[in-house]
Amino acid sequence: MRSTIAAHESWAHTQDRSARTAPARAALMAKFERQVDPEGTLAPDERARRAEHARKAHFARLALKSARARRQSREAAALAAEADAELSALGGGAVA
Repeated sequence: MRSTIAAHESWAHTQDRSARTAPARAALMAKFERQVDPEGTLAPDERARRAEHARKAHFARLALKSARARRQSREAAALAAEADAELSALGGGAVA
């Protein structure tokens, strides 16, 4: 809880949020550049183009995983609600 409070306090006093996060964005892009060109043989513009596609693929994979998790959560909740409804119909109480 203390670290959460400290983080909020820190962000509350940050004048330029973009400048504060710039090193992290640069490091992430460098990771994708190393991924697409481990030997460093590509021209810088081609490496940047490929790294951007690798970044987009990475975030698309995250979005897909998130969508699957949300769907599974909805399906589990629907099954639980169905089971509770069947139990209630039989005269039982809700399952804890």
